[in-house]
Amino acid sequence: MPFIPHTEAETRSMLDAIGVDQIATLFEEIPTSLCANAPQQPEQGLSEMEISQLMRSRANADDGVTCFAGGGAYQHHIPAAVWELTTRGEFYSAYTPYQAEASQGTLQLLYEYQSMMSSLMGMDLSNASLYDGASALAEAVLMAVRANRKSKSKRILIPKTVHPNYRKVVHTLVRHQGIELVELEYDAKNGTINPDSLKISDEDPGYAALVIPLPSYFGTLEDVHTLTDWAHSHGMLVIGSVNPIAMASLTPPGEWGKEGADIACGEGQPLGIPLASGGPYFGFLCCRKALVRQLPGRLIGRTRDLDDKEGFTLTLQAREQHIRRSKATSNICTNQGLMVTAATIFMSLMGTTGLEQMASGSYSNSHKLVERLSTIDGVALAFSSPYFHEAVITLSTPVAELLQILATQKIVGGIDLSNDYPELGNALLVCATELRSDDEIEQFATALEQILC
Repeated sequence: MPFIPHTEAETRSMLDAIGVDQIATLFEEIPTSLCANAPQQPEQGLSEMEISQLMRSRANADDGVTCFAGGGAYQHHIPAAVWELTTRGEFYSAYTPYQAEASQGTLQLLYEYQSMMSSLMGMDLSNASLYDGASALAEAVLMAVRANRKSKSKRILIPKTVHPNYRKVVHTLVRHQGIELVELEYDAKNGTINPDSLKISDEDPGYAALVIPLPSYFGTLEDVHTLTDWAHSHGMLVIGSVNPIAMASLTPPGEWGKEGADIACGEGQPLGIPLASGGPYFGFLCCRKALVRQLPGRLIGRTRDLDDKEGFTLTLQAREQHIRRSKATSNICTNQGLMVTAATIFMSLMGTTGLEQMASGSYSNSHKLVERLSTIDGVALAFSSPYFHEAVITLSTPVAELLQILATQKIVGGIDLSNDYPELGNALLVCATELRSDDEIEQFATALEQILC
């Protein structure tokens, strides 16, 4: 049926019932800095042709921009077939049902997604799926606290090199459950976890888990094997917060150290999801089989019916919709089904070789970029550790002003780190994926050189 909005009288009645003068009063607690201005409205009475022209002009404002920013959202090649298939009606409007047998196609796709993610992460199983990478890390932390039988601690070691937004989201979601996030400092020279921050005294009450980013927010690569074995030797579980494209070239979490990480999570956007002015994205979460009962979200299983026909079904449903809320592992009610559909098609098309080529191309281009930028006076690489496809450079001028000038030349020059890491000074996080050409890298370097010199 058509959507029927509330009348003014109905709205007024509801506001009177709760003792509020106007709807805006309900949102007064939101800081002004977080409030968006109302979008510019088109003139009244425009024709269909005029509206189409206006919308195209607005959409084109994002066109022709060369992106050297990363920080959790990356511009990669996406085969044309991915979204041609994803936006077919069978997928585009489908939602994972609660009656599992009602949509075998959707369930099979999610099963295939779980199989691919488990393989990519070197883990036993995967869920399908979570809202984004930040909430995936939060769920991993909650999961680790529940699952760690060796420790009753509700403290988590989390490096400052984990994405700042991820740390904020995790804190927001776990702080009222008595879980404490203990931040680990990074080495000023290497940009990796400072070994001195890992010293634990006998009086220390212990920790439930250690979060290991790979790559870190700075793009640097940790010694994951040593860190994993150290954490396990101190009774902690290990949570790998990883980039899925990087896992095509780097050692996956399931193979870290002697026993492997216990949980792997991250942002799935690099797997076929375009940069669309801020989303939508999806989060992934994988774990060892021993922890499956603590895994939140949907889990699809493959089975056979009485006629020996293959079928797919929701299984191990520890969600509040299916069991008593007090016994649920999480209050996750939905998954990013459309994004997961795109990611599944993307991984199927790319295959192991394609993902490896994408990862190696990103690694190569980022190093070309940093090497070229480092030849400019006033530019230096901030850290000496190896990095994957983004790195921190320091500049001789304030970054915010520089980025504004680059934007006028349709270059997204990177991410200003001055707010989250003021101790780094004029620091810029730059990224180059496999999409960046030698000409684009040179164009960026030339523009930067002109600004600084």
